[in-house]
Amino acid sequence: MKYSIKNTDKDLISGCRKQHRLAQKILYERYFGKMLGIAMRYTKHREEAIEILNAAFMKVFTSLNKYKDNNNLAGWIAKIVFNCSIDHVRRHTKYRKVMNFDIERDAPVVNDCINNLHVEDIFKLIQQLPTASRTVFCLYVVDGYKHKEVAEMLNITVGTSKWHLANARKELQRLLYKQEKEELVLRGY
Repeated sequence: MKYSIKNTDKDLISGCRKQHRLAQKILYERYFGKMLGIAMRYTKHREEAIEILNAAFMKVFTSLNKYKDNNNLAGWIAKIVFNCSIDHVRRHTKYRKVMNFDIERDAPVVNDCINNLHVEDIFKLIQQLPTASRTVFCLYVVDGYKHKEVAEMLNITVGTSKWHLANARKELQRLLYKQEKEELVLRGY
C-alpha cells in the first residue's frame, strides 16, 4: 500500500504496525500539533515539549499492537503524551516534600489585563511559572484533576500540591500585573 495524507487513521495504524516509515511519519505529522499542546503545558520550552512528544510517539509506535482499533486514536495518543509529560516532569523536578503553609483557598486571579489576553498569551504566562508549580497548576486547573490525584501522580503530599497551586496563582497574578503595567506604559498612561 502507498501511504499519503489521504490515508485513514486505520490505514496508517496498519502500516505503522508493519513498521512502514512513511505511515509512521504521516501519523506523527497528523497528530503533532494537537499533541504538542499537551506537552507544552508541562514545559517551558518548545524544544523540551518536542523531546517529550518524540518519546511519546516512540511509545505509540511500539505499543500499537495494544491499541484497540475501535477506540479513539487521538485520545489514546493524548493519554500516552500526557503520561510521558508527567514522567518527564517527575524526572526533572524536585518538589519540597514537607510543606505546612497556610494555603490560600481558590482565590480568583482578578486583573483587568486578563480580559485582553488570548489563550496563547495565557499559556505563555503559564510557561513562565516554576516547573513544579506549573505542573500542579496545569494538572489541577487545565486538566481538572483533584489535589489527591495530583499528589499521587507526582508522588507528593496533598499539602504540597495545594502550596504549588497557590504559588502558581500568586505568580500568575504578579505576571499579569507586570504585563498590565507594561501595556499602560506603551499606551502612554
